[in-house]
Amino acid sequence: MNIRDFDFSTIPWQLIIGVVAVVLVLYVLLAAVRVLQEYERGVIFRLGRYGGVTGPGLVLIIPFGIDRLKTVDLRTVTTDVPGQEVITRDNVTIRVNAVLYFQVLDPKLAIIKVVNYVQATMQIAQTTLRSVLGESELDELLANREQINEKLQVIIDQQTEPWGIKVSIVEVKDIELPQTMQRAMAKQAEAEREKRAKIISAEGEFQASAQLANAAQVLAQQPATLQLRYLQTLTEIASERNSTIIFPIPIEFLSMMNGNSGNNNGAQMMPMPVPMQQPTAPGTALQPLARPQQPLATPQLAATQQLPQQARPVSRFDPLTGQPLPPEGQR
Repeated sequence: MNIRDFDFSTIPWQLIIGVVAVVLVLYVLLAAVRVLQEYERGVIFRLGRYGGVTGPGLVLIIPFGIDRLKTVDLRTVTTDVPGQEVITRDNVTIRVNAVLYFQVLDPKLAIIKVVNYVQATMQIAQTTLRSVLGESELDELLANREQINEKLQVIIDQQTEPWGIKVSIVEVKDIELPQTMQRAMAKQAEAEREKRAKIISAEGEFQASAQLANAAQVLAQQPATLQLRYLQTLTEIASERNSTIIFPIPIEFLSMMNGNSGNNNGAQMMPMPVPMQQPTAPGTALQPLARPQQPLATPQLAATQQLPQQARPVSRFDPLTGQPLPPEGQR
């Protein structure tokens, strides 16, 4: 059957009206029914005026431009604050980025008071980040980051409160330092570690010296312990397979030897260097020249040297012992 041959006049007008009514009802239902999720709220404007907040679930509005529905998400929004060039109070240029957590508490204010609450919150966070970090020194930013985060959170939350926005967390993620500043900080940290190492070493030396003083007192009270310590030292040296063994001589022994030598009042012979005779012919060995040993000065000799030339007695000495010989008449 060709559709051109169909006679539409045979269709009853009631059927046509019914079909049009059904289509119109379906369109109205589709335009008037809205479904909001649990985390969403809808702000209704009726003929341009605020009509209230609705949702979640099924929401009916008047179509054909009478009612307009603005949907607001109540979940926490996480956004990154772009890196900002900041000059600190001690004139150090750094680059800082942060992360911001906020959510909408009042959908009415978030829609009515500001055009785009997400973008507005981001701009407030950037300007506050630059101003707060610019008032602090670099050491404060690195050491007191928690206090800086709390200060940022309080300031940004106070500025976004009229928009129905609650800023819960503001965290500074990264602080980028110039290369020259990084090298300077590395040198400072190395110097600080060397300072601590020297202090610890000095304290160890001080404690060791105190213990050594106590040990010296104990050894002075018990001389036998010094011999035991000496034997223990020899055992330690032998365990290392060394071919050289050092025998320490007590200082008291040397003092005793010096005291005995000082009590000798006799003249002591001083060994004089022996001159060598030059060889007269090639191949001849050097011959020592005969040179008598000279005695050291004694109090008797010093007294005779102070006498005049006429009163000086003739003194003779034994060439072997260096003792003065008696006069010829007294032999």
